[in-house]
Amino acid sequence: MQRLPGIYFAPSDKGGRGVFSAIYISVGTLIEVCPMIVLPAEDFQKIHDSSLHDYYFLWGDEENQCAIALGFGSLYNHDYEPNARYFVDPEDETMEIHAIREIFPGEEITVTYNGHPDDKSLVWFEDPEYDKEKK
Repeated sequence: MQRLPGIYFAPSDKGGRGVFSAIYISVGTLIEVCPMIVLPAEDFQKIHDSSLHDYYFLWGDEENQCAIALGFGSLYNHDYEPNARYFVDPEDETMEIHAIREIFPGEEITVTYNGHPDDKSLVWFEDPEYDKEKK
């Protein structure tokens, strides 16, 4: 696992914990490489129904699997105007976090849970139509 020195987790105003930087990070900088624990499709519903629900990523060509990011990977909070972006590598079972704008000391590092910074559609926890029990 690789992580930029000066990255830490702490309580977040967004809720729970978040990932923060104690250093200046320039655009394009690789912040972290997170190994992923990829679970088989038959375990998807178990994870979805557990307390890990808020921490998994959809995985696989059909998104019928889920994966938990190690390192700080599952602690990055959502923002519709993120300062970082994640990229998954299914072959290596890793996720990389890269800065997409300058990040200053003390700033929380955020990603969009939609996958692409231009996607402003509601995420599951803000969508009134989302029903966790039906998934």
